[in-house]
Amino acid sequence: MSFLLYGANGYTGRLIAREAAQRGLGFTLAGRNAPEIEALAAELRVPHQVVALDHLAGLDRALEGHGAVLHCAGPFGRTSAPMADACLRRGVHYLDITGEIAVFESLAARDSDARARGVVLLPGVGFDVVPTDCLALHLKQRLPDATHLWLAFQTRGGISRGTALTSLEGAGGGGRVRRDGRLTTVPPAWKTRMVDFGKGPRLTVTIPWGDVATSWYSTGIPNVEVYVAAHPAAVRSLRLSRWLAPLLALPPVKALLVRGVRRREPGPSDQARATGFSVVVGEVRNDGGQTARARFTGPEAYTLTMHSALNAVTRVLDGGVGAGFQTPAKAFGPNFALEIAGTSREEL
Repeated sequence: MSFLLYGANGYTGRLIAREAAQRGLGFTLAGRNAPEIEALAAELRVPHQVVALDHLAGLDRALEGHGAVLHCAGPFGRTSAPMADACLRRGVHYLDITGEIAVFESLAARDSDARARGVVLLPGVGFDVVPTDCLALHLKQRLPDATHLWLAFQTRGGISRGTALTSLEGAGGGGRVRRDGRLTTVPPAWKTRMVDFGKGPRLTVTIPWGDVATSWYSTGIPNVEVYVAAHPAAVRSLRLSRWLAPLLALPPVKALLVRGVRRREPGPSDQARATGFSVVVGEVRNDGGQTARARFTGPEAYTLTMHSALNAVTRVLDGGVGAGFQTPAKAFGPNFALEIAGTSREEL
């Protein structure tokens, strides 16, 4: 069956749409921006639907004849629920490219409903969180009694407007870790760690990355922290934001920041993506002090997302993925990220 690609006119949606057409996959473009959706559909010579997420009847009609939805319209904290609702109503599998902890948790809470309806709920099939989730499960298999996990990543290539806007949604909300199985709020830049991504130690800092949610479902490890490579000045800015949090949460301030983001380029150029990269390092530890560590290397984050999202939706449509809430590693195993060209994993 074909799939519905919603949010196809966004930066990542366009990358996925063009790659899907190149692969000869059956899909329909969809979104609410009629001129952009129609122009892209004409370019790729594929069918399209123009529908807003708050138009329930229109959304239900758009899902007809499709086995799955690949949802690419963020911020997902506002857009995932209406699309997931429609998928559950219509018996259509749901996938998205979110990295938002709240979205993972809200979809996990709908597991029993999805199982009853035979629907797969599979968020996070992009860079958030495919390589990190797969590395976490790989390390868990190496050390089955692990109780602690940390993951750290470094990317080069830039971020899209959509990613920046999603980050603003959570501005002032603090950091998140998992402690004794519970999601726990911590201050921004709560901890730092020196991590070797392959060219010597780099400073990293904790961030509220999606694996704080997903790795619990993939591995059962109760203590999780995620770090990103950062310049010391960026760490100082994050720590300063602890005091600015109430200001950042004010609607007028957020609106000003949003206007600034919308003036940016849609996302990294083709050249930036071609020369970019992504590296993930992870370590698990058990209560006896034993550890296991590994490193994943792959292409630039949006390029990886383009391939991992399409690989995921294709495999869901082919069958074999159990109904209910899934994570990428839980659905496809720890080697799923390695199916993408230009990826590798090494034990450390």
